[in-house]
Amino acid sequence: MITKKALENHDSIFEGVKYAPAGETRPMGETNPEYVETFLNFAFDEVYDHGSYDKKLRWMVILASMIAQNTRDRYKVFLAAGLNIGITPEEVMEIVYQAVPYCGIARVFDIIYDTNAVLEANGVKLPVKGGIRVSHENRFKEGLKVQKSIFGDENIDNMRNNAPEDEKHIQDYLSANCFGDYYTRSYLDVRTREVLTLAMLISLGGCEPQVKSHIQGNLNVGNTREFLIETVTQLLPYIGYPRALNALRCIDEVTK
Repeated sequence: MITKKALENHDSIFEGVKYAPAGETRPMGETNPEYVETFLNFAFDEVYDHGSYDKKLRWMVILASMIAQNTRDRYKVFLAAGLNIGITPEEVMEIVYQAVPYCGIARVFDIIYDTNAVLEANGVKLPVKGGIRVSHENRFKEGLKVQKSIFGDENIDNMRNNAPEDEKHIQDYLSANCFGDYYTRSYLDVRTREVLTLAMLISLGGCEPQVKSHIQGNLNVGNTREFLIETVTQLLPYIGYPRALNALRCIDEVTK
């Protein structure tokens, strides 16, 4: 039996969302009722009501995770639901763009088209308002400034200075492109971008060194250990236990 709370939480988010991916001819509640009961009770009752995670941010983190996992059809359904709970079209685009330096454009390219389709289906006129706040000339300087504000002047200076000569251009790209082109954009603050980045890295799997780095970055910008554990908790139904447990181990190693 699906609990009352699970139904209330689920329906409050997905009310009016009618999008069904190609190939879905019957609701899963009809074809796989036991699975639906188990998942809804876990994801939308036990996990959903655990802690005090902000409703809108929770959904942004889940969308970031789905982008990283390239779950395109499910992402479109959850994106339509995200618009229901107040995520703006501009914020949606920033979540997608934030994924590019971490997941790669090969994975995100089709997600951009998927995002456009959902936004237009919901009456949003494209393109949405732009968020660029740097120029080609100052993107390195501004990106380096943001990078140091997250990870500390000494850490970034050491990383750049200790890079082998034939890899120094990658460090320049990291500052100018990853942080200059993306972290400086409007609509999402650095604290939000850091937790979205962490969600993506956890969801990709196999990125533990970068996960640890961005755990420290999150702590540096004000996201506490408790908040990071709750982030993993909210992602658990969507990423599974191995990646969630790996993330918790990284949090423990950085914070204890």
